[in-house]
Order: sequence, then C-alpha cells, then structure tokens
Amino acid sequence: MAIKKVLQKKDPIMCNVYGADGEVVGTRELVADIFNREIKEGLVHLAVVAQAANARTVIADTKSRGEVRGGGKKPWRQKGTGRARHGSIRSPIWRGGGITFGPRTDRNYALKINKKAKKNALCMVLSDKARQQNIILIDTGAFHAQKTKEALALLKKLPLQLDEKRKKQHAIGCVTPAGSTVASRGFRNIPFAHLLPVNSLNIIDVLNMKKLVMPLASLDMIERTYAKK
Repeated sequence: MAIKKVLQKKDPIMCNVYGADGEVVGTRELVADIFNREIKEGLVHLAVVAQAANARTVIADTKSRGEVRGGGKKPWRQKGTGRARHGSIRSPIWRGGGITFGPRTDRNYALKINKKAKKNALCMVLSDKARQQNIILIDTGAFHAQKTKEALALLKKLPLQLDEKRKKQHAIGCVTPAGSTVASRGFRNIPFAHLLPVNSLNIIDVLNMKKLVMPLASLDMIERTYAKK
C-alpha cells in the first residue's frame, strides 16, 4: 500500500520594511522557497566545511633531501672506516638534512560540493535568519549613505538591539546590491558592520552575522538568483 505524503502549507514569513527615519513604511512577504525551508544540519555542516577547506591556504613547506643545500660529497669512503655507510650529509637521518614526509605546499585540501547542495544550504541559513527575525529590510533609497556618520545613524534607528558598549560583539551584515559603491563607502568604516555583496553571498559570512540589513534591491536579486524557476 502506497503511503501518501501530506503536504502542510507553511505560514508565510512577513518582514517589515523600514525607511531612512527607522519607521515602518511597509511589509514584504519573503519567498518561501528561499526563506522558509526545512533546516538540515548535516547539509549546512557539509557546506561550511567545504567552503573553509577550499579557502585554506597551505603555508608550511619542508625541504626534501634533494632540496637541502650541500651534501654533494660523500662523507667518508664506503668501506674500511668501521662506521656506517653514508652517501650524503643531507640524508633525513642526519641533523640538518631533509625532512621525510613533511608538510608540502602541493597538498590539496579542496572538497567538492554540488552547486545544488551549496545553494540549498545557503537558503537554509537564510531561512533560519528569517524565522528568528534577524533579517531587517530597508528601503533601497535609505541604504545609500555616502558618509559613515549617516550610515551609523541609520543603523541606530533600525531595530538591531545594539549595545553601545559592546557594538563589536553584534556583527551586522550589510547585504549590498550588486555594483553599489556608494553604500560601501558609508558602511565600510563601521567596526561592527560587514559588507556582504549580494552577488558573492556565502554561508559562512551569513552564519557569522547576528543580523542582516538588506535593502529591497538586494532581496530582489536573491529571489531572482535562488528561487525555483
């Protein structure tokens, strides 16, 4: 007997839209396909590990016996000395010699993750932010603050629950629209605000942010990019 799955309709997630004065100017329903997904911790963990591994820079490097300078001359003759035979003073068993099985710069820590899985993991993290009301939508015109003083004044008017003494502990992610250099000038000097370009949004940056300040232009691009056609 086939078991039919009962599809339950999820409640839509509504988000307030704030203006330049910090007042609510409207509401916006978030796309359920992006902001109302079921969270799968295993997939999110896989995406985080893959991104961290792919961004890893290999620095440590040791020299083998063929790369260590010197050692071209045989230390002593092969026979007749009573000592063990050696061919080079740069052998790994000698002090100052090469290293056996040491770290090398040609190591590859890259991990493969499918594009679909990566996209789904990012949508799951955005869904968690939306459910906890950690996404703050603002009008696109109010986001274009050319000076740091104006950008800081805007953030103070939004419901971010900032602590004046511990601002650095409240990481705010400003999801800037594609090609928006004006907004970058205003928010880049704020210590607790981090610029997140919408065309390079990634799962680790979203997880590290406690709040996401997102203009409507960035939200529209996210919906066009990640929503199912």
